[in-house]
Amino acid sequence: MIGVGIGLMTYTQPALASLATSTTSAFLTIPSLALLGILIGPFGLGTVPVVVALVLYALLPITRNTIVGLRGVDPAVVGAAQGMGVGRGRLIYQVKFPLAWPVVLSGIRVSTQMIIGIATIGAYVKGPGLGNQIFGGLGRFGAANSLNQVLIGTVGVMLLALLFDLVYVVIGRVTTSRGIRGN
Repeated sequence: MIGVGIGLMTYTQPALASLATSTTSAFLTIPSLALLGILIGPFGLGTVPVVVALVLYALLPITRNTIVGLRGVDPAVVGAAQGMGVGRGRLIYQVKFPLAWPVVLSGIRVSTQMIIGIATIGAYVKGPGLGNQIFGGLGRFGAANSLNQVLIGTVGVMLLALLFDLVYVVIGRVTTSRGIRGN
């Protein structure tokens, strides 16, 4: 919601859109272990620093795709809607956003896949998740069942990523009109 909101607020103004994209891309340049370490200071150990880091990492694809999707709406469609008396608010939510939705959703899909992988590193700051299985097994490497523990965590992360991707495919099919989908 944050990334879509930033995209909605900035897509009409190139300077603000560029600033939003640059700012959100700056978060991706920070190594995940470093960002989690920085976030321990204000938030302590546990779930909160992991969630904050994941939100920051997820912003770029969602914000960028929202801006690109909204800018990519055909001006003729916008002009036709305006000619029919559609106001600015309705134009965005009933015309532009539905047409931009497939692009926005692909940004959400990319972000989800990315943060599922990054979330495993949250185990270093006592965050929850399958990273605890992976790093627990790596920490006991050579002991009985340590490799199994790593494999369980890794396969779990992969299955979770595939499951979320499938959910987004279904959401896309349900929420995108057939005319926009092309089938």
